[in-house]
Amino acid sequence: MAAIDTLRAPSAARHPSILDRVSATLRYWSDVRETRRQLNALSDRELSDIGLVRGDIERVARGF
Repeated sequence: MAAIDTLRAPSAARHPSILDRVSATLRYWSDVRETRRQLNALSDRELSDIGLVRGDIERVARGF
């Protein structure tokens, strides 16, 4: 048997609240910081093994 939730406004799913946007921004910032930290901990040889150089770290951390 199927049920339809009639209590939720359908527009709520399309327009995230300011709290949702702030939360997503903080998660993104944290992920970038952690990725940058981990890549900086690698030696130049280890970075080379995965096809990166030190100058690529920021671009990779931000997902570009």
